[in-house]
Amino acid sequence: MSTHIRPFQIDIAQADLDDLHHRLDRTRWPRELPGDGWTRGVPVTYLRELARYWREEYDWRPHEARLNGFAQFMTEIDGQEIHFLHVRSAEPDALPLILTHGWPNSFAEFAHLIGRLTDPHAHGGDPAEAFHVVVPSLPGFGFSAPPRGTGWTAARVARVWTELMRRLGYERYGAQGGDFGAYVAPEVAKAAPDHVAGVYVVSGLGFPTEKDLPDMTEEERAAFAWFQRQDWMNGVDHHALLRAAPQTFAYGWHDSPIAALAWMTQKFHEFNASGRPLEQVIDRDLFLTNVSLYWFTGTFGTSAWPYYDSTGFGWPEGQMAVPTGVYSGPPGIRRLAERHNTIVHWPQDNPGGHHFIAMDQPDHLAADLRAFFAKVR
Repeated sequence: MSTHIRPFQIDIAQADLDDLHHRLDRTRWPRELPGDGWTRGVPVTYLRELARYWREEYDWRPHEARLNGFAQFMTEIDGQEIHFLHVRSAEPDALPLILTHGWPNSFAEFAHLIGRLTDPHAHGGDPAEAFHVVVPSLPGFGFSAPPRGTGWTAARVARVWTELMRRLGYERYGAQGGDFGAYVAPEVAKAAPDHVAGVYVVSGLGFPTEKDLPDMTEEERAAFAWFQRQDWMNGVDHHALLRAAPQTFAYGWHDSPIAALAWMTQKFHEFNASGRPLEQVIDRDLFLTNVSLYWFTGTFGTSAWPYYDSTGFGWPEGQMAVPTGVYSGPPGIRRLAERHNTIVHWPQDNPGGHHFIAMDQPDHLAADLRAFFAKVR
């Protein structure tokens, strides 16, 4: 097995850009179905305007250049070609930190966060709390190769991540994750407890289930009821869909940019708990950069493996090997999270908003990451 680390740069062929524009120009738009707002899915008028912006105003090249401003590399681990960013801080005592993105996201999730972590002084933070940042692309996402065969789990990804950090020469580091990363980051600590300073999870620990209801307080029951009403609990069940027939749906997402855009818009809309329109929560160009990465790399289908390899849905439990911190406690319940975690950081007042908080609140997330790792570094 090669352990060589190779520099990488994004360079999407102009022919691929032209093909995307050609396909957008030839969209066959459906009729609007009856129903108010988003009750039948993404409204045609909303998607037509977003598609028009993608075709006529969004310019991939400046965003490609911005992403190429982060040092990027490729290496082979466990038979997989893994793409990753490795952005070192100028601060000599910076703590290495590996960030794991979620689904349906990519390393672009952290585009606004990385500089705030590597250079906190430039963003009002303490230089002594800087990080060297490593952002791998999950197998089958973006520029990482698709998994060879089934059997990929969060634990297996975590073992790849620990080998990556070893290969980069890091003996002690932190692990962060949200969405699928909330499953991976705790597994990193389990795989290398002597090397991980702490695990930071955006959210997802201590979420109650029906079996917890008899022992919950009135306040906890109210939080649980609020949680059950949210769009991400009642929208398109992507867990079931991607367990059942990811290949079937991948044909549309891979062949039609409008199908791909509609799917991404549906999920990012459902993941938005801010009460504000999606475009006011996540920068539209950043959202379209993520969509474009999936489109140009053809990874709508290959990124589905965390779901089709699973047997059902379960909230992440965490781990007891090292200390744990979270960005957002509620609607999770701390006493439930402490069944499986040593919680040392559980804030109640961090601003919420979108499920992908790094895209919505990068300043607050960076500040909270610094606060947690200051306790464990």
